[in-house]
Amino acid sequence: MKKTLFDKVWDSHVVRKIENGPDVLFIDRHFIHEVTSPVAFLGLQQRGNSVLYPERTFATADHNTPTLNQHLPVADPLSANQLKALKENTAQWNIVHWGLGHRKNGIVHVIGPENGITLPGATIVCGDSHTSTHGAFGAIAFGIGTSEVEMVLTTQCIMQPKPKKMRINIDGELGYGVTPKDVALFIISKLTTSGATGHFVEYSGEVFRNMTMEGRMTVCNLSIEMGARGGMIAPDKTTFEYIKGREYTPKGADWNNAMEYWKTLKTDDGAVFDMEFNFHALEIEPMVTYGTNPGMGVGITKHIPSAEEAKANEVTFKKSLDYMGFAEGEPMMGKKVDYVFLGSCTNGRIEDFRAFASVVKGRKKADDITVWLVPGSHVVEEKIKEEGILDILTEAGFSLREPGCSACLAMNDDKIPAGKLAVSTSNRNFEGRQGPGARTILASPLVAAATAVTGKVTDPRKLLKPELV
Repeated sequence: MKKTLFDKVWDSHVVRKIENGPDVLFIDRHFIHEVTSPVAFLGLQQRGNSVLYPERTFATADHNTPTLNQHLPVADPLSANQLKALKENTAQWNIVHWGLGHRKNGIVHVIGPENGITLPGATIVCGDSHTSTHGAFGAIAFGIGTSEVEMVLTTQCIMQPKPKKMRINIDGELGYGVTPKDVALFIISKLTTSGATGHFVEYSGEVFRNMTMEGRMTVCNLSIEMGARGGMIAPDKTTFEYIKGREYTPKGADWNNAMEYWKTLKTDDGAVFDMEFNFHALEIEPMVTYGTNPGMGVGITKHIPSAEEAKANEVTFKKSLDYMGFAEGEPMMGKKVDYVFLGSCTNGRIEDFRAFASVVKGRKKADDITVWLVPGSHVVEEKIKEEGILDILTEAGFSLREPGCSACLAMNDDKIPAGKLAVSTSNRNFEGRQGPGARTILASPLVAAATAVTGKVTDPRKLLKPELV
């Protein structure tokens, strides 16, 4: 029987199949953070259970941590209590914990790959929807709820119905200034935020094969935003070179044995998917969102469509535009922006900072704009300094904050004020996502950088290669 990549990984982890019910799936790696884990540990305690495989769980503080003065006590009482609970719970059960101040601390979906915890063919879960990020390595990775966090801690298994399978193929070569973030936003704009509901997506084709691992992580991170359970890309030479030698990757003979298995992790010729889509790289330009969900996106040179053109419900479409302060037919370029945010588990890696610096180098931050540059981990922060990127940013008038989820989700001090418009490299632009009343345009690090030096939504190609636009 011909199998997809997804089938191969899923089927190899099924402990038990329940007739007319879900599969019992073994979980290789479990990530936890300070927000969803305290209640799970409380349930564990109340039931008199224990953590079955503490060595398979890894904890970090990220969601509601401050990105300034992390050496000081956390001022917010709720955040402080959650961070304290994570520290105490992990100590009690001998779970690896990288809290504030630890050199390995950072956003959960950044530090996993950095340390070689994320591996091809693995099953990975976390109480966070953007766990799909890890699928970039050929892993099955998805977010779970608090009760399921407790289930994994107790049994190292989870009950899940097997999702349907979807493949998205994109061939050709991306144009100048088009990034993996643009590819993901393009796909979501085509499929909508519910177009992949109930499916696990495999990304294939020349565009994804040519991406770096960090680019692939960005794409898989956004899988959840089109309703998918997760996304994955077959591991290849790029994958193996990235993970080799990292702390938690196999070594010596174990590496060789693992490689034999990993090389089999690809979809068989003739394997069947429940749905399949094909696009070409030349269809994609730098993307921006104009509404209040990630599917409301257009090429940066385009105008905001009408509800009819967007094939959207007229009432909800108008409500979304009213919230944003936009109107049908308006151009996206040139809109005045108040805030720019570079960071999150979507775009908080070193390549994102390199891209941002490539635009701002030799330029100055625009007046009357606030820019938050937040690395995804201390490792990223160190590379920013080592590579001279911090010098470029400082010369341009920017400053660097400390690692954390930051302005992605308004669960910490980095909130966009009500009514203000932000260009954000994060993953969600829902009403109030970045702060009550905040308005968000999702974009790539290149678009964010161009906006940061002009003060308005700007096509980065106009600054880097104006002859192209």
